Amino acid sequence: MDAAAAQARQVASREASEWLIMLREDPEDQALQRQFEAWRAASALNRAAWASTTALTRLTGDAGPVHHEKWGSFVAERRRRGPVAVARRRWILAGASAAVAAAFAFVAVPPAMTRLQSDYATATAEMRQIELADGSIVTLAPASAIAVSLPAAGDREVRLLEGEAFFQVKPDPARPFHVVAGSVRTTVVGTSFDLRRDSNGVAVGVQEGVVQVASAISGVSERLLAGDTARMSWAGLARRASEAPQTMAGWRQGQLYAQDCSVQEAVDQLRRSYAGTIVLLDASLGERRITGVYNLADPEEALRGIARAHGATVRRITPWVLMVSAG
Repeated sequence: MDAAAAQARQVASREASEWLIMLREDPEDQALQRQFEAWRAASALNRAAWASTTALTRLTGDAGPVHHEKWGSFVAERRRRGPVAVARRRWILAGASAAVAAAFAFVAVPPAMTRLQSDYATATAEMRQIELADGSIVTLAPASAIAVSLPAAGDREVRLLEGEAFFQVKPDPARPFHVVAGSVRTTVVGTSFDLRRDSNGVAVGVQEGVVQVASAISGVSERLLAGDTARMSWAGLARRASEAPQTMAGWRQGQLYAQDCSVQEAVDQLRRSYAGTIVLLDASLGERRITGVYNLADPEEALRGIARAHGATVRRITPWVLMVSAG
């Protein structure tokens, strides 16, 4: 796609977002509806941009207004910019608030039920270090939750309910340490490793020591040493790789190290650091592979960097909603 075509597409996308805002605020305005229909009929590019934009509403559905106070500065800025901006702001307290409400479904924050089950949890962009009763250290990544069972005798167990955690396990040969994430069980005696769960399964990276990862679904078991990584799908399929131990759990230093991971996996990790929602509109884009280092302190710019690598587009349709579509 040449520069002129890319610019034309961006203009159409921006205009589609503006029409969405205005139509959600004034659905009974017949004059506005006629103007919109004329815009949509003007070009195939406009029709495609509208189809992409309305995909978000199908994903998020309807919800009541929430967090009105957060929109004050955004509304004031749009009002300052003139008549077009004033029209653009109409959806903010009505329709756009639905997208903000939907953010709490899309963003990787442990849901209320998960929090009720957990002993420790973190919010978006929050990290927390916990010293367990046996002397082991758990560092929770943003938007993560664990439940802990450390009986006085017998095996030790932590359940990773949501998100990601880095474990520094105090050695005790008589009491193996298990981390359970859904149907995947990781067993160690004393080691340092990272474990992440997402919609596709569990990823494990060993920084030091030995880790055994097994699936209760397939019975597949993998023995991992320092520098080894493995992804175990919920169906019990394993895929191994290797990684420099110093890059594992890079989120502890505010970095996302993506080594031949899918765009979907990277976006899932960015969601935990972004105070809003990221909507990935194209499944095929999510399956593409990336390798790179991204700054979690600026998740929006990191997302744009990932998108650029595949010619994808990131659109901000409200201050807290980002939409990603294939180029």
